[in-house]
Amino acid sequence: MSDAPTGKLQDRIAVITGASRGIGAATAKLFAAEGAHVILVARTQGGLEEIDDEIRGAGGTATLVPMDLTDYDKIDQMGATIYERFGKLDILIANAGLLGTMGPINHIDPKVWEQTLAVNVTANWRLIRSFDPLLRLSDAGRAIFMTSYAGQVHRAFWGIYATSKAALDMMVGTYAEEIKQTNVTANLFNPGKTRTSMRAEAYPGEDPETVKSPEFTAQQLVDLVLPSCKLNGEFITAEEPPE
Repeated sequence: MSDAPTGKLQDRIAVITGASRGIGAATAKLFAAEGAHVILVARTQGGLEEIDDEIRGAGGTATLVPMDLTDYDKIDQMGATIYERFGKLDILIANAGLLGTMGPINHIDPKVWEQTLAVNVTANWRLIRSFDPLLRLSDAGRAIFMTSYAGQVHRAFWGIYATSKAALDMMVGTYAEEIKQTNVTANLFNPGKTRTSMRAEAYPGEDPETVKSPEFTAQQLVDLVLPSCKLNGEFITAEEPPE
């Protein structure tokens, strides 16, 4: 898999949530290198500024949107601003997410439960609600939502994260059915074992060097957001690097 930019995303407008670290940051830098103007969303202003410095240093362009995705009115405001400035949205990478907490489902703090569902499910619904009209204004709107196998299997102590991903999978699949006759597609992307802070939180004893880098995972998103990619309503799992 080549890391050399090819200009595949030249002049595309892309929103990336959870863009200050991990897969989101790697995707932001890669998309910018491929020619996209990236709109970076995350809670941490400092983290966004660091990514912005890297993007601009490499000749790319970015817009920073420091915000909490559970401030739903700001999602609507962001949609209105994107329309006023760009008149469309070509790509949505809905990457932001919370692990919640690991433990028996009957012991989960109600505030943790509500916050995890708010970020992993409701915020993504609000993104769909606000950005669907903008994606339809693109010649080929592409929406990718980060998910996990956790939502498809029953595992002890993964209750809140698994529940949120199962809900996300159903929501995105439903949306994909509803847009089948449009120029917009929506897919789920399972990054698998990737070196992120969430992975380290879930598997504290794991050597991070034994799992793939965020950059390797992000590279696989490029072809999925091209106008030539017609996949819709699919659950796509990232490839693993060669042994």
